[in-house]
Amino acid sequence: MTLSELQRKDIVNIIDGKRLGRMVDAEMNETGTIMYFIIEQRHFFRLFHFKEEVTITFNQIKKIGEDVILVETSSNTF
Repeated sequence: MTLSELQRKDIVNIIDGKRLGRMVDAEMNETGTIMYFIIEQRHFFRLFHFKEEVTITFNQIKKIGEDVILVETSSNTF
């Protein structure tokens, strides 16, 4: 599976069922190992919207499905 295929999937928190956003990038260390994925969250308030980036690690990913990536993270992280 490629990073571009992962970027097309919605990311959902299995604790509360909320959609967290979509993967926009990955951060790697100097040896090329992926440290974490960067998730873009979009927030809409009336006429304004803004984007916020958060991260998830491999340990937080519980299942990668055909259309969705399920992650387990505490609700106060997002």
